[in-house]
Amino acid sequence: MEKSGTSRKVALAASVGLWALLAPVAAVAQDAEPAGGGAEQTDDGETGIIVVTAQKREQVLIDVPQSVTVVGGETLQRQQATNFQDYLSLVPGFSLEGDTPGETRITLRGANTGGVASTVAVFMDEVPFGSSTGLANGAILSGDFDPFDLNRIEVLRGPQGTLYGASSFGGVLKYVTNAPKLNSLEARGQVGVESTKGGGLGYNSAAVINAPLGSEMALRVSAFWRKDPGYIDSIGNNLLLSLDERELGTTLVDDDLNNRKTYGGRASLLFRPIEEVTVRLTAFAQNLNSDASSLFEVDPETLDPLYGGLVQSLYQREPTKVKYRVYSGTVDWDLGFANLLSSTAFSKFTEKFETDFTFAFAPLVNLLAADPATSEALVGIAITDEPVTRPLGVQLFQTTATDKFTQELRLSSPDNDTLEWLVGAFYTHEKSGIDPQNILATEFGTNDPAPDVIPLAEIFLRSKYEEYAAFANATWHIMPRFDLTVGGRLAHNKQKADLLISGPLAGSSEIPDLKSDETVFTYSVAPRFEIDDRTSVYARLATGYRPGGPNVVPPDSDVPLTYDADRLTSWEVGLKTEAPGRLWSLEVAAYHIKWKDIQLFALVNDIGINANGGKARVNGIEVSAALRPIRGLTIAANGAYTSAKLLDDAPNPEITGGFAGDPLPYVPKWSGAVHADYEFPIASATGFLGGSISRVGRRGVNLDQFDENGELVRIPGYTEVDVRAGVNFERFTLQAFARNLFDKRGITSATGFDGATFPNEAAGGAVVRPRTIGLVATVKY
Repeated sequence: MEKSGTSRKVALAASVGLWALLAPVAAVAQDAEPAGGGAEQTDDGETGIIVVTAQKREQVLIDVPQSVTVVGGETLQRQQATNFQDYLSLVPGFSLEGDTPGETRITLRGANTGGVASTVAVFMDEVPFGSSTGLANGAILSGDFDPFDLNRIEVLRGPQGTLYGASSFGGVLKYVTNAPKLNSLEARGQVGVESTKGGGLGYNSAAVINAPLGSEMALRVSAFWRKDPGYIDSIGNNLLLSLDERELGTTLVDDDLNNRKTYGGRASLLFRPIEEVTVRLTAFAQNLNSDASSLFEVDPETLDPLYGGLVQSLYQREPTKVKYRVYSGTVDWDLGFANLLSSTAFSKFTEKFETDFTFAFAPLVNLLAADPATSEALVGIAITDEPVTRPLGVQLFQTTATDKFTQELRLSSPDNDTLEWLVGAFYTHEKSGIDPQNILATEFGTNDPAPDVIPLAEIFLRSKYEEYAAFANATWHIMPRFDLTVGGRLAHNKQKADLLISGPLAGSSEIPDLKSDETVFTYSVAPRFEIDDRTSVYARLATGYRPGGPNVVPPDSDVPLTYDADRLTSWEVGLKTEAPGRLWSLEVAAYHIKWKDIQLFALVNDIGINANGGKARVNGIEVSAALRPIRGLTIAANGAYTSAKLLDDAPNPEITGGFAGDPLPYVPKWSGAVHADYEFPIASATGFLGGSISRVGRRGVNLDQFDENGELVRIPGYTEVDVRAGVNFERFTLQAFARNLFDKRGITSATGFDGATFPNEAAGGAVVRPRTIGLVATVKY
């Protein structure tokens, strides 16, 4: 079941940069070596060059002819950024929607229609993570990896289909981990405590150790654990009546429903058997557990909270458990004439969640359970053998999982003043399943299924995805200051799915061996001209796509058995410049995107399907700038203007939403942030102060959410202020911070405007975490 970005509005079944901004600040204190892709430092401690792997080879960031944001590990630590929401102010053109940890829809440059398949590819080093299809909720199950012991995050904006393949047409978010270091014994540990307004105390701890195992081998092991306090309550409203006016009971009475815990770790072994060969083996695991979503009930007109605070009307618990597993092996072999890289990986995500359907279905289910004859007359089957007079609740239970094997081989030339080239081959085999998705009657007020009531709906969707691809990329240095980068990728995928739908609330449909296959070619062309050693301009034409595939076919419908890939073409021009001594730096990019055959999530007979719509377009400008007026002080800013809208009506827009001219969901027209960080000496220590102001503008929500006037719902913009301060005693650091200092209730998600999703005709909203104040201590060895 595609969750459409929320945990309470669930359709029955379904496929149901900132290179000049913060990276320099981060690089000053990074532990990573330049050879590993980190920032190189000069002898005076100032940042020299920043090296990235955006084009799958090490390059100086200013030389890359596209928009790339780099956020260093030290910046993430200083700003206490631990998840997608915290990255929002660091990356221009980045937007998101979600209300449950591990369930977040991330969007770059407005490429979002609320569909099921992802538009932003997530990588951990060389490993693509997540489902490539529209059959496993990949759009909202992006890898929200804990950033502890990261070297950096690279965000590539715009289509990346040539080098990164399917589902990267909005861009790529790449986590670059710290590799083990040979001949270096290091350790670091940290503990922290924080308090959230309206919630309780949270705690976190993490540690990493790098240990040499002889002269040619090293092991790096890290672990992390954090508890974030909840701030959503349930107050025991007596709201539920059955159809015969028999009162059933009240909602739960509890505080801080949305507590969450995150824990896991990474182990990485680096081995250099000979000078030319490096082998790295890595295993990563992370669990994200939450007791409920962060939704609360709001007035559908004003979006103000009901019941005097942030309150959910829950009759039963709504736990969600998400697991990430990534296992990879990389061999890097210097052949002299070229470098050969082999990346082999197996990754897996699993999500198990429960959703309270009591308000929506319990009145009907209690009526049917009390009278088997009525049940048979209304839904064609008696849901019980004997009348049930005790109150029943209704709960959705769902497990979604993807197992993914990938193999990539790349051969790349050394750096060259005339021609640099790269050729590669890629293979992936994925097995996914929404297996099962059950709607069950439960003992009222609990998550225990009622043993004497048959399943109300059972849905099984199992799918396979297999892809072969070949790609190439080359940079021709036509003149000393002019070069041209071109690339292409030819990919072929085959898919298969088996579908089973049954139960009185869902009907009956069984379709085995749903199949599809397609071949797609993507390309990029990027000329670049250096005005001088510190200024360059570029243009970029690039394409991307999301695979089509087998469709979910509801009972008694004529839904097509397959849906098509959607394709995107982007035109971009940009400027990158910096002053001597890096006193200031500036990056500007403007782009125009055309998107056709857009994939949409639609409801047919209350079953979620994938559908193709018409066209959309996105126009935008992104700016990143930094100023370093005195030693130790960096003032940085970024901003984005994004105009993203549909050009055609969606199929059946009166039902599904999506009219020509509607804005693409959760994409603010204006967004931006200003960050200031200052380091200064204090006796034998170093002090630091910092602050950030970020603004997210007004946005539309999912295309099927209408207000009382029939207009698409818009949610207001918000401004958030964060502050931080600390002192570094070389091996010991103490830091205090406050996020959302003025406790703004910035809405991040909204749903349920149909008047039937929540009690009392309320809608649902989620907000940024209330004011959180914390203290973190770090020790290094």
